[in-house]
Amino acid sequence: MDIFSRTRAQFHLPEGVTYLDGNSLGPLPVKAAARAAETISAEWGELLIRGWNAAGWMEQPRRIGDRIARLIGAADGTVVMGDTLSIKVFQALSAALEMRPGRSVVISDSGNFPTDLYMADGLIRSLGRGHVLKVVEPEAVAEAIDESVAAVMLTEVDYRTGRLHDMAALTAKAHEMGAVAIWDLAHSAGALPVDLQGCNADFATGCTYKYLNGGPGAPAFIYVRPDHVEGIEPILSGWLGHEAPFAFDRDYRPGVGIDRMRVGTPPVIQMSILEEALKIWDGIDMNAVRARSIELCDRFIEAVERQCPSVELASPRDAQRRGSQVSFRHPEGYAIMQALIERGVIGDFRAPDVMRFGFAPLYISIQDVENAAAALADIIGSGAWDRPEFRRKAAVT
Repeated sequence: MDIFSRTRAQFHLPEGVTYLDGNSLGPLPVKAAARAAETISAEWGELLIRGWNAAGWMEQPRRIGDRIARLIGAADGTVVMGDTLSIKVFQALSAALEMRPGRSVVISDSGNFPTDLYMADGLIRSLGRGHVLKVVEPEAVAEAIDESVAAVMLTEVDYRTGRLHDMAALTAKAHEMGAVAIWDLAHSAGALPVDLQGCNADFATGCTYKYLNGGPGAPAFIYVRPDHVEGIEPILSGWLGHEAPFAFDRDYRPGVGIDRMRVGTPPVIQMSILEEALKIWDGIDMNAVRARSIELCDRFIEAVERQCPSVELASPRDAQRRGSQVSFRHPEGYAIMQALIERGVIGDFRAPDVMRFGFAPLYISIQDVENAAAALADIIGSGAWDRPEFRRKAAVT
């Protein structure tokens, strides 16, 4: 049995379903429910408040952070868990702006996830110091970085198309111009090799409910380069980021190292699920994951283009410029995706016309790729998507 057959067996995959939406929400790890039940019954139920010490709840954010650090090319003690991705983006950008007080521009790109841009805009307005958020096309980022730029804030893998930024090159350009580099790894962590240390990235954030399979609402993470962390004064000075939370001091003193990026009480039950999910990654080589991802994506592109001439590839054809997802455009993309989901092939839709498919090698097989392409071809070819119920927009697409 190969390594991906073994990892596939560690997920609950509903019978008759081909699940290609793990880049929005990963499937349930087989052992996650038992771990959550143990946390609820044996820890919360029996230990009560003692669980913070006896069950290690207080150390959970750092312990899990170290597990994720291995997957993103970071050292132990540089990643901590808690809160949402939006909060972590806010923390990283606020710290970056404080590091460059004489500069006013934040660079991002039009492929960035909207919440990152929303958080940047809100922070800039609240600071009231004349900062400007400059959003350029992805291909224009390097050229836009000059001596006026305080921070470059990018998502490594475009959430719509899967286009992959060159983290090393853009971080180097940011540093050459004296700017701080912030990377959102929402569609990178668990999908492809990341080398934060090797790239010398300043900050990174990411969520854990996608390729890391932590479940809906799983907490986010933040990375801070070790030589920066002691100089950061967190804008969100929550009590668990305090040097001594249980001293209950009136004045805030930031914690030591990455602990200062903690804010509020961690979601213990959700983190127990995530911690169990991350055990599946033990012994997994991210280079092997990347090779398998490229194989799956390339085969899907070939099969769809051969069978569905009316769709247009929205993702880079070159695998080295693409993450672990493939998107196709079609003017009736929403209805087609709903028909596909009814067939048991679950992807998702991104406005205005993008059908998006994520390929998580830990549980996606070559047979899944062939099944999905065949179902898509049949639905488009037969016009099976053209029904009123498939055009009715749901709250989540």
